[in-house]
Amino acid sequence: MSGEKIYEGVLAVYKPQSVTSADVIRKLQSHFKPSELFRPWIEHERAERARSSSREAKFSRKRRNKNVDVKIGHGGTLDPLATGVLVTGVGKGTKQLNDFLGCKKTYEAVVVFGAETDSYDRVGKIVRRGPYAHVTREGVEKALAQFRGKIMQHPPVFSALKVKGKKLYEYAREGQLPPIEIQARPVEVSNLEILEWYEPGTHEHKWPEEEAPEEEKSVAEKLLAKDDALPVAVSAEEGQPEKQVLETSSATKRPAESQEEEKEQPTATTTEVTPDDSVPAPKKQKVSDDAAQDAPVEQPAVTETTETTETSESNPGSNELPQPPAVKITMTVSSGFYVRSLAHDLGKALGSCALMSELSRTRQADFTLDSDKILEYKDLDAGEEVWGPKVQGFLEEWEKKRERDAKAGSS
Repeated sequence: MSGEKIYEGVLAVYKPQSVTSADVIRKLQSHFKPSELFRPWIEHERAERARSSSREAKFSRKRRNKNVDVKIGHGGTLDPLATGVLVTGVGKGTKQLNDFLGCKKTYEAVVVFGAETDSYDRVGKIVRRGPYAHVTREGVEKALAQFRGKIMQHPPVFSALKVKGKKLYEYAREGQLPPIEIQARPVEVSNLEILEWYEPGTHEHKWPEEEAPEEEKSVAEKLLAKDDALPVAVSAEEGQPEKQVLETSSATKRPAESQEEEKEQPTATTTEVTPDDSVPAPKKQKVSDDAAQDAPVEQPAVTETTETTETSESNPGSNELPQPPAVKITMTVSSGFYVRSLAHDLGKALGSCALMSELSRTRQADFTLDSDKILEYKDLDAGEEVWGPKVQGFLEEWEKKRERDAKAGSS
């Protein structure tokens, strides 16, 4: 082992759709552990454990006999529906992953109008419908203005946020309302633009086919009545609601069983991969989510909605268009931002309903989707002769960057 290079650091991996962030870590582990590239790291770790065993006699046997895996973690969870940049740390690189918690991220998302689901996206069950014939590109352009800058964003009313030790969607599944209200949290949107507008009949983005059962809709409506009373967006600087359009619709959020928020989780916790999907998270306040997201508590006034969105697109005699319009938008946002909440709130601002159909994280800090800057997930199955040189190059570049930053900081 003497003289052999030990590779560790931070790199970006492309996460494909329908794969969890934890799945990516496990996939990396299965290929890195038996590889030649990381053999020196494994041997060094074993040697370190052997040396420490004499100093820690009480725990030496357990630690010495523990299976040695390459230490791997990620710096920001992506929902299984989402694709894109997943920042990953190897070895000592896991200690730098917290640096990616507060950095800005760039996303591209497709929003489809006319329906809401219990997950705010196309994999959920429909809980409400709304009119959409009036939704135009010009209207969307105008509505987006209220979501730019420093705003207060309300988390999804059904989410993995924890209230008194229980996730919000767990209350909903039990037919209960949360014991406290969830306060809006400050986020910043430094860029929010339309990339592409899809007229009805020109795209393949669809609503899900499954309707939520009536009992689930009943619980949802109780939460939606509260959500309907909330402003679409509030200026974080002035603390006052931005100009709104109609508040005629809303949605619910019920994450899938193992769902990781696609909104950028201010989670970026790191560490060795574990047998389950859990990722350690820093403790903050009493109200938090699985991704280390804290949520202060508020007690807003609750008013009933004055209009429901039982609309004509589900009526055979309707004058609605046969397919809803959709829009692809790009946004650069701060940590803690819920992309699917933006989709929901955009539909609400337009007097309609909306859900997120697609999501991709295209940038996190300096990591982008450029082919020469990211490890393709499919490369792992192609063998070490394919992924090995790429990973080695990424980790060498990270080490050089750290050295440059250290020199710049000392000068």
